[in-house]
Amino acid sequence: MIPSQLLKGTLEGCVLAVIRQAPAYGYEIAQKLAAYGFGQIAEGTIYPLLLRLERSGAVRPELRPSALGPSRKYYALTEGGERALEEFIASYSELGRAVDRLLADTKKEEQP
Repeated sequence: MIPSQLLKGTLEGCVLAVIRQAPAYGYEIAQKLAAYGFGQIAEGTIYPLLLRLERSGAVRPELRPSALGPSRKYYALTEGGERALEEFIASYSELGRAVDRLLADTKKEEQP
């Protein structure tokens, strides 16, 4: 399980990456993240994040009928969302390399 504080800074970019694969609704996004190993993401986390992404213009919602009940709001990536995702990928890659270097330099030497 990924600690929530560690996840908080990366979740927005990861949600954009899931939506890039195909338009999806909130619960579906949470399930896809769980399948990738993110653990269960609470509705109280996913839906406010999707609303922020919608307000910022990164995603566009579309109501679609559902065979299982009321219509669902599917989210698709906009051009702005695509740019935000590319910026996230570049920043996350840079951060990952920095953390890897630091951890490699601070690794304990194995004792014989």
